[in-house]
Amino acid sequence: MSSKSSIISQIKNLNMEEKPLPEIPDFEVAANLEEAFAQSLAGNKGQVVSKDELEALIAASDFKKIYSSSPLFDAYSNCELPAHPAEFADLDLAILEGQVASAENGAIWLDESNLGIRAIPFITSHLVILIRGEAIVGNMHEAYQKIGSAHSGFGAFIAGPSKTADIEQSLVVGAHGAMSLRVVIL
Repeated sequence: MSSKSSIISQIKNLNMEEKPLPEIPDFEVAANLEEAFAQSLAGNKGQVVSKDELEALIAASDFKKIYSSSPLFDAYSNCELPAHPAEFADLDLAILEGQVASAENGAIWLDESNLGIRAIPFITSHLVILIRGEAIVGNMHEAYQKIGSAHSGFGAFIAGPSKTADIEQSLVVGAHGAMSLRVVIL
């Protein structure tokens, strides 16, 4: 008898009884999801703004290159989706639509179907994500349930602008990605 056969035979003879999977407890969900989401996002150095506030910010800014994948902000988009991400190395502002958001931690799921280029949320200087109020769920368990059946090749949770902290515990926002994240709840 080979070593492999011997090991398999010993495993089969173990007679281990099946054990049920552990129960997933119900997690407390905030009563006002939009308010809880805004607080969580602020804790991540992001900011919830109104559509009017965003339009005023864009009008007052000196953003040279703006890309929007949302029909709601097409009027502000002044560039086309390039063939290669390197052509967006100087992208000042990206406006993208999120699919689901978690009030628990301010994380927003971005599916590649709304990105155009996967690198956009990571290479833009400033990021705006649009999220529908009804797409805000209480916690990450609910968020994963919503995205679980989606058939996407790529997706990412974004929960604020880029951040890093060095050994001296100095937090730097915008160190290696978007310097700001603003979210418009529709």
